[in-house]
Amino acid sequence: MKGATYASVAVALTLVILKFWAWQRTDAVSLLSSLADSLLDLIASGLIFFAVHYALTPADREHRFGHGKSEGLAGLAQSLLVAGSAVYVAVEAVTRLIEPEGLREPGTGVAVMIASILATLGLLTFQRFVAKRTGSIAIAADAAHYRADLAMNIGVILAVILTAYVSWSFADPLFGFAAAAYILHTVRKIAVQSMNILMDRELPDEDRERIARLAMDHPEVKGIHDLRTRSGGSTHFIQFHLELEPSLSLAEAHSITEAVERTVKERFVEAEVLIHADPFGHPEPRDDF
Repeated sequence: MKGATYASVAVALTLVILKFWAWQRTDAVSLLSSLADSLLDLIASGLIFFAVHYALTPADREHRFGHGKSEGLAGLAQSLLVAGSAVYVAVEAVTRLIEPEGLREPGTGVAVMIASILATLGLLTFQRFVAKRTGSIAIAADAAHYRADLAMNIGVILAVILTAYVSWSFADPLFGFAAAAYILHTVRKIAVQSMNILMDRELPDEDRERIARLAMDHPEVKGIHDLRTRSGGSTHFIQFHLELEPSLSLAEAHSITEAVERTVKERFVEAEVLIHADPFGHPEPRDDF
């Protein structure tokens, strides 16, 4: 995860420098839109860098459940920054539609965007590997962001070519506007994922059903209730009540709950599991959802 954040910051910084130079040489609003997005990529990647490093800090006296929610905060801040860049690009695109301008040195713009595509592809490959191995929401959000960049970079090349070589002066600003809309669409997904972490949203129904099945697979388990789950970034928190035969000794009940805990953690490797043993048939208030 730390390696992915280093790579993200390095790529973002490189692309900002290249795109700023190319925008100065071409004066293309489509390149400006890509530059604005990369500039905010750099800020967002910086946020992710600090959030991931903080999230990986072990639990301490003041943060008994760890620091995983920093990933959600970083993802939410990232989505707000990127939304701001989309609005800025849309305004610039409208201005250029009203007052069209030609492009200078379009070959420079195309070359820089091809380099951007290659760098982004390399970063995405690494991020996809890290997100799959760790389940990090922050890294996944950053990867989603760069996937949007990849599509944008390809579109910028088309816009520059159409504007400079086919004389479609509206292609450049229209693409800038379309790119802004696409960025906003991507931001919505990132924001929702981040809010799910911050608001302790339950894990997906299929995961909850799998947890219940794993618990019930133990031959001594009579039932399960009050299953509660949440995600703290790359760590899941799972707790539930396990219904056991009332005649079991405390040691026997403890042995069974530990066996069930091991089974659940084999499937949810990064999870913290808390199980409360109840005597089967004992009446008590239960969640009705």
